[in-house]
Amino acid sequence: MTTDLGFAPSEDPFVVEHGGFYRRWLSMIDDLGELESVVAQLEGTTEDKWIPVWQAAGERHEAAGDRRDELGDHAGARQAYLQAKTYYAIARFPGEITPNKARVSADCARAYRKACLHLDPPLEVVGVACEGQSIKAHFRAPAAATPDNPAPAALIMCGADVFKEDRGWAGEMALIEGLASLVMDGPGTGENPFPWDPASVKAWIAAVDYLADRPEVDGNRIAAFGISRGGYSVMQLAGDYPDRVKAVVAIAGHPFGYRMTDAEMGAFIEARNTRSTFVFGEPAGPPSFPTWSRELEEQIFADWALSELGILDAITQPVLMINGKLDHLAPVGNIYFMLEHGPVTGREARIYPDAGHCAFKYYKEWAPASFEWIRQKLG
Repeated sequence: MTTDLGFAPSEDPFVVEHGGFYRRWLSMIDDLGELESVVAQLEGTTEDKWIPVWQAAGERHEAAGDRRDELGDHAGARQAYLQAKTYYAIARFPGEITPNKARVSADCARAYRKACLHLDPPLEVVGVACEGQSIKAHFRAPAAATPDNPAPAALIMCGADVFKEDRGWAGEMALIEGLASLVMDGPGTGENPFPWDPASVKAWIAAVDYLADRPEVDGNRIAAFGISRGGYSVMQLAGDYPDRVKAVVAIAGHPFGYRMTDAEMGAFIEARNTRSTFVFGEPAGPPSFPTWSRELEEQIFADWALSELGILDAITQPVLMINGKLDHLAPVGNIYFMLEHGPVTGREARIYPDAGHCAFKYYKEWAPASFEWIRQKLG
């Protein structure tokens, strides 16, 4: 990925820039020129103007993948299918909020399954049991992992509008470091049936238990990795299940316990309210994101902040936190807050001064380094 794009901490879907709307997918798209050309075709964000443009791009890549697969070029086919998956994922944004979004989400899942057909070791679609329900997730383990030689593992936690199909790269990086992995949708998204609320940490706890019960996994060496909302969830999980979760990597995340200044709060609310002006569903439908206020943010802090949940002191395992200093959705003060609390040693951070939410501009640096760090901490 090139780094000569402009930068803006924004949610404008008509501009391709670091820190902006397409930050979620930039690292997964091979040709940013193609992305910019597709964006230039957009005439609106409602599903009638949004889905066809992105779906057409996905279909082109999926057809190319089919041709390569027929020729036996499985590596080339996989890359084409992953491009198709990503364009379908953009079409689906922010989730399966309408029947049309659900249909293109199925396209996304289909393309991803095609991309995984020839993986070695294979990807296994599994069900994580939790309170009588099953959460579909993706499991992979190193070929050398056996009950006699179990591997350490990482739970890979997704966020609010990126699903498990978009985190396959994390499973690949885990494998490179000799780690098994379980990639699971966050509560309220994808194939996770539990609603997004503070009690939904039970779904992540069930995922850790699932990993620990796998015969090829060392249940005493399990870490968790999360991005954006997943960066929050990994911290919540660490505090709720410290005996089982041995190390955590949090890319962004909010709220941990940091209280924003008045200026930060104003910018934060403005950014979220700008996001709420875009409608990604039906043409006459409601905004796809809620309007924000100081009162709402203070209520969320009271309900969700690690400090308010009473779990802050339980987070004593090694922690690696990464973000951009210019994050407009998860203020970097959350990282400083965590560095100011907890044990004297064991907390590490990397803050990129010219990057925004999740520092995706530097994905090629922090992503592999995160899984190398996990391997080192798990031993």
